[in-house]
Amino acid sequence: MATRAVRRRARAVLGQDPLALVWCELHRGIPRPPKDVHRAAGKGRLRPGHHWLVYVACVVFCFVVLPWMLVDTLLDRWAGTGRPRTGRSGSGPARADRDRAAGPAVFDGDWNLTAGRLLLRWYTDSPSAKRLVLLTADEVCLAASPRRRAAPTKADDFRIVARFAAHEAWVEGEAGQPRGFAVFRLCFADGSWLEAGRLAGPDDADHFLRTVPDPA
Repeated sequence: MATRAVRRRARAVLGQDPLALVWCELHRGIPRPPKDVHRAAGKGRLRPGHHWLVYVACVVFCFVVLPWMLVDTLLDRWAGTGRPRTGRSGSGPARADRDRAAGPAVFDGDWNLTAGRLLLRWYTDSPSAKRLVLLTADEVCLAASPRRRAAPTKADDFRIVARFAAHEAWVEGEAGQPRGFAVFRLCFADGSWLEAGRLAGPDDADHFLRTVPDPA
């Protein structure tokens, strides 16, 4: 469940208690938009920023783990027990097929509609991958911490990055989805939509999905 600090902050930024809230992420990466569309939108970042601990882990891997793996491989070869190489399976048409089969798209595909425009500035509004979706009787709001955080769901400095009236946007989701795989759609009046998942806080997620309309 969201911390008391998060709930106090939500009350402060909304001016009321939300009907439901949940921390979430885009369940897939943002696809690369056409160059002219990306340029016209200010060429904002399309991937989240990372906490400094991630960079420390990369440095440790490159300077400690990777050299150890290389030495181990060389010793195996000198001993005549090298393992045969396998073909690269992460490139070419096979990879594209897997990407297409990996799951539903993150949005409807039209960069000129509300969902597409929102994605074009998604990580410019905040480098964090996490977004807090807040529902009131007459609004749907997206909020995020302006900083890169190791635990963004505990952020009590988040700010509203997008605000929609009830007739402009609504959320659709199915209650009772398996935890860890639950997703919902943020739908807009122009027919566009985006899909989010990785819902944080099982109690918040369950209450959120019970509150929103079922797409069926």
